[in-house]
Amino acid sequence: MCGIVGYVGRHNAVPVLISGLESLEYRGYDSAGVAVLQNDGIGIRKAKGKVDNLRTLLLNNPVSGKVGIGHTRWATHGAPSDRNAHPHFSNGEVIAVVHNGIIENYQELKDELEAKGYKFESETDTETAANLIYDFYKECNDLLEAVRLTLERIEGSYALGVLCSDCPDQIIAARKESPLIIGIGQGENFIASDIPAILEYTRDAYILDDKELALVKADSIQIFDIEGNEIEKSVYSYKWNVEAAQKSGYDHFMLKEIYEQPKVVKDNLAHRFSEDGKHIELDGIKLGKEQLKNINQIYIVACGTAYYAGLVGKYLLERIVRIPVNSEVASEFRYKDPLIDEHTLVIVVSQSGETADTLSALKLAKDRGARVLAIVNAVGSSIAREADDVLYTLAGFEIAVASTKAFSAQVTAMYLITLHIAQELGKISDEDFAEIKTALDKLPSQINDILTKAVPAIRKFVNKYIGSKNVFYIGRGLDYVVGMEGSLKLKEIAYLHSEPYAAGELKHGPIALIEEATLVVGVVTQESLFDKTKSNIKEVKARGAKVLAIAMKGNSSIEEVADDVIYIPRTHWMLTSILANIPQQLFAYYMALGLGEDIDKPRNLAKSVTVE
Repeated sequence: MCGIVGYVGRHNAVPVLISGLESLEYRGYDSAGVAVLQNDGIGIRKAKGKVDNLRTLLLNNPVSGKVGIGHTRWATHGAPSDRNAHPHFSNGEVIAVVHNGIIENYQELKDELEAKGYKFESETDTETAANLIYDFYKECNDLLEAVRLTLERIEGSYALGVLCSDCPDQIIAARKESPLIIGIGQGENFIASDIPAILEYTRDAYILDDKELALVKADSIQIFDIEGNEIEKSVYSYKWNVEAAQKSGYDHFMLKEIYEQPKVVKDNLAHRFSEDGKHIELDGIKLGKEQLKNINQIYIVACGTAYYAGLVGKYLLERIVRIPVNSEVASEFRYKDPLIDEHTLVIVVSQSGETADTLSALKLAKDRGARVLAIVNAVGSSIAREADDVLYTLAGFEIAVASTKAFSAQVTAMYLITLHIAQELGKISDEDFAEIKTALDKLPSQINDILTKAVPAIRKFVNKYIGSKNVFYIGRGLDYVVGMEGSLKLKEIAYLHSEPYAAGELKHGPIALIEEATLVVGVVTQESLFDKTKSNIKEVKARGAKVLAIAMKGNSSIEEVADDVIYIPRTHWMLTSILANIPQQLFAYYMALGLGEDIDKPRNLAKSVTVE
């Protein structure tokens, strides 16, 4: 969740650290800080709030040096404050540490250190690591060994960057269950939680695996396992460019990413069909007929927006392939003691490929003999490396905390996987496949059509409904799933109380919440369910609700019951989820904009949830 960056080289580290932290601020913005090796020791500057606050502090109270580490925080232990901000000193100010993760046994370690006379200044678990490293360092006088010994004592997750005032030419980095890469430069090297922090300087990096450490100097990088044995790593070269991590003229990253969706869907469809368009061809997927015929159930496991993309997959796989599918929230999956074995296919979905709960679910599935297929965006991520099969979603950077283009990419992946399995098992006719393929080819231009034509109407609806205090989304089948994602977006960035309900369940309780002028968003794109959902809209209208409907072009009778309607282009029934979601994204965006909220950095949230 937190963002880490480090630099060792020929130049002043501070501009590199600040630039990196700004690029990583989507990972946490409760506080930020830097630690820099100076001639007289380590200088730390840190401030509550966003990186801009740290930048202002550094103008008034500068530090300078050629080796440094930085951190932007999403709080776990201890409230956001200057005192709890990273980096953290050890006693004696010999060791400085930045940390992403949770040290689960920190209280036990803290008690031991306090018994030895150590004093603690913060409420964080990280300060325990700093003092434990210092305690070992005093014994062995070797920073790398002191960090290694500390990691043997720590239980939980970590990505660490460590400075020592006695070692002015190096950074020690380590990871377990929290992402960390080592950027490779010319006469300078870097550490970072994610490539955006260092993309301006290098595209080449080592990706640390769990329980690996790195000794990083300006002209060398050495990587070790937890026993202290030096190991060789392959260099990974990122293909993304600097522009991909910039706003490119848009007011917010979220708006930019909404408008990138036609390209994202097109990229995910390109080169994934045979030349004649009659067969699916998925690189990285080795699931053929022989493997699939032994599968008797499927689990789809994910968190947040990815979970809703997984629900789309569940609906399609069960209806088209006719295999039982369980869709599970990753944070609950392990604790249910799920009934999985070698006849189970587990599909895990994660934009970052580092989502802690999803990664844990993957490991459990593999331990029980299940085959794991990962749908991820981040190449080389932990989930991608652990899975048996990988389908990359090719969405590029997604910087805004509220996910938009990742959802469209993940749903497109669900379309492809459904068609792949259906073809391999002979569950789809050539005629039906061709019909869906034709509809898929039209999707990018249809998304663009919505983005081009719908915005003026949506802005008008926002002005009309900006005073809403409670918003309910209703739909049936795939429309209900789409409503879940629309409701989440409104919660995340506009901070409005919003709930999705299956339209058929209204009379079983939720309709009691409807009162005069309550806003209900009715998603009505499934033509086989159109009349039933229309009847449900009549029921909420009869109780005073205002209704904004999202319907398929041509179904104009919805205007009889809705106050306002947004139409999506006509498409195949299984492809409506992406098109119906675009207006919801725009509605949430412009509602948040109208309410004056910080759209890219919503309170209490971070982009990549790497702790449980």
